[in-house]
Amino acid sequence: MGSMTNPGKLEQIIAAQVRHYRTANSLSSAELAALTGMSKAMISKIETASTSCSLTSLQRLADGLKVPVTALFRGADTDRDATFTKSGEGSMTVRSGTQHGHEYRVLGTLKGRPDAIEPTLVTLTDASDVFPLFQHPGTEFIYMLSGKMVYGHGAYEYTMEAGDSLLLDGEGPHGPLELLQLPIRFLAVSAK
Repeated sequence: MGSMTNPGKLEQIIAAQVRHYRTANSLSSAELAALTGMSKAMISKIETASTSCSLTSLQRLADGLKVPVTALFRGADTDRDATFTKSGEGSMTVRSGTQHGHEYRVLGTLKGRPDAIEPTLVTLTDASDVFPLFQHPGTEFIYMLSGKMVYGHGAYEYTMEAGDSLLLDGEGPHGPLELLQLPIRFLAVSAK
């Protein structure tokens, strides 16, 4: 390799992006070199992450590939917060009204993102309970996985079974009104 024995992450990202955009534009290394005024050897070094690009080189490459300079860094800052939850896992939460026969399993949270959605897997196994109605700012999306229930939102009632969904304004009081076929499982995703 050239002057760099161990290419950094940024060089590898730039290498991959330059190669991607060059092939997407059906350009050979020689053609890209001609477009940018750089040598074919330099293009090759950049594409193999064996050299660090100067800012001038980056600007020339972006112009030659007809993309914004930022496109050459795409993926560089993708160290974002994510939560992966295996089936049957997820943190159990206690909600107002959570009691025997109601299970609320939060499937993930993103810290430091006040706008993050909150997905919750709700399992209802006891038909005798009276349910609290929830009200909160933002929206909520409900997707029925199994069972059958009547779900209320404001003055409206919806009979929901597997595959049905409901998108609602969280400010309106909402919640299960009648459990028709147990067990009932639904995914509730709320966003502020």
